[in-house]
Amino acid sequence: MGRLAPVDVREISALELKAMRDRGEAFDLVDVRSPAERAIGVIPGSRILDQETYEELLQADPDAPIVFTCHFGERSRAAAEHFRQRGFTNLYNVRDGIDGWSRTVDPGVPRY
Repeated sequence: MGRLAPVDVREISALELKAMRDRGEAFDLVDVRSPAERAIGVIPGSRILDQETYEELLQADPDAPIVFTCHFGERSRAAAEHFRQRGFTNLYNVRDGIDGWSRTVDPGVPRY
């Protein structure tokens, strides 16, 4: 039976993303930045939101956790909202994006 109201996208920080990983939580980490931006630096284990990934996610369990990231959290929030509107229920947005990852988790990832 469907939910009466869609759930909200949960906002997390890069540090919270790291904590999820450290706890061994299973989730898809989806980077909505362009290939050129990803060439500068990536969060390890993330995959680009290209057409193939998009189609795979649409076919996946709508209750499986998906974490979206971008540069500063705006584009990833829009992507997470897109999936929320399609019935996905376990969505996260890294509100400080890869910039936050570079500043608080892994300074080896270049900032731009």
